[in-house]
Amino acid sequence: MNQPLAEALTHLRMGNQSFLITFYEEQRDHFARWARRQHQLEPAAAHELLRSVLVDFYDQVIDGRVTKLPPDLRNYLYGMAQEHIQAQKTTAELPKVEAGRRQQLLRVFTQLGTDCQQVLMYFYFRGYNFEKVAGKMGFANATVARLQKANCLRKLIELRARAIEEDGASAATV
Repeated sequence: MNQPLAEALTHLRMGNQSFLITFYEEQRDHFARWARRQHQLEPAAAHELLRSVLVDFYDQVIDGRVTKLPPDLRNYLYGMAQEHIQAQKTTAELPKVEAGRRQQLLRVFTQLGTDCQQVLMYFYFRGYNFEKVAGKMGFANATVARLQKANCLRKLIELRARAIEEDGASAATV
């Protein structure tokens, strides 16, 4: 990884992922040892986590959330991995009712069209404003993005209401 960091960032923004591929190849074994010591992860799970973190980092660079590479990229990415693991543990510790509600919402979410899923993901999970959502989705302006988000959210709520009714009806027949 002897490529200057500023040059690597420029290449990443242009879609050249060779910097991340090289990082993955060089750090994969070290990361697996770290993940095993710190979080008792098997090597295959650690490798998948590292790939996921690198994809998230790449998305952050492309979206403009990362404007300069951190001085110690390895520590930065390991910190991102730590956050992923903490998020998984938090989700795993949810009460049964809340976990069931989230699973139902996820099933309903997958019934939405791809465009609706993407609009909602950009707005709620990535925190994009309507102008950025419009740019990402190819909408004419922020108002169109706002209307699309509202329409998609309405569809999600309707699908969830139907799912609740269906679950209630199936529970009553048992």
